[in-house]
Amino acid sequence: MTEFVKRNPAAPPGFFACEAAGLRWLAAAGGAACVPVIRWDSGSLTLRQLNTVAPTARAAAELGAKLAVTHDAGAEAFGAGPDGWDGPGFFGPLHDPLPMSLTAHDTWGEFYADERLGPMGERAAPRLSASGRAGLNAVRELCHAGRFDDGDAPARLHGDLWSGNLMWTPDGVVLIDPAAHGGHRETDLAMLALFGCPHLREVLAGYQSVRPLRDGWRERISLHQLYPLLAHVVLFGGGYARQTESALEQVLDNVG
Repeated sequence: MTEFVKRNPAAPPGFFACEAAGLRWLAAAGGAACVPVIRWDSGSLTLRQLNTVAPTARAAAELGAKLAVTHDAGAEAFGAGPDGWDGPGFFGPLHDPLPMSLTAHDTWGEFYADERLGPMGERAAPRLSASGRAGLNAVRELCHAGRFDDGDAPARLHGDLWSGNLMWTPDGVVLIDPAAHGGHRETDLAMLALFGCPHLREVLAGYQSVRPLRDGWRERISLHQLYPLLAHVVLFGGGYARQTESALEQVLDNVG
């Protein structure tokens, strides 16, 4: 078996152990395939090497259906980490990961406001305009008020599901590099849409063949994209601040 090793000798304590726990938790759902974990230590994570092929519509539809199964496997709470992991979480690139809370909440809105938009918003604030900061505060207040809570149980999320974390293999799509936690199912789907995903229409169709999405989900895409956008403001600044502020405007416009 060929191995692939991710290395970062300066990784924060628990970084690779958390990723390994997330991959195993996601794989245990029996839905979307995850890259097999071989071993890890404080500075590296060894995984099975994957062979890649060109994306296809059929593989995309299968991914969507399997992702719905993964989400439906659930989590202990909104914000809860993978089973068996009680350390910190992380979000972002291998060599510059950002801290990500794994604090449990009873409602998604409270979790998203306090554990995602709040902490990342504070880091991003110096690069946002005054109107952007005000918009972010307004969205957080809406989340706290339960404006986006819908009674859905916490989903088992990949948590960083942009297209670069999908590996298209001869056996189907395999997930890599998670920031796994309990959250809202629309979050993973919104992340897929953020930077473009091959055959996204088929992914969504496959998903809804197993678990239809609640009415208005398209209007909530920008809401779920706020956290990764804020992270990109922190990491890269520039145009991501403008994109984040545009997403904030869309969220507020959609709620009237």
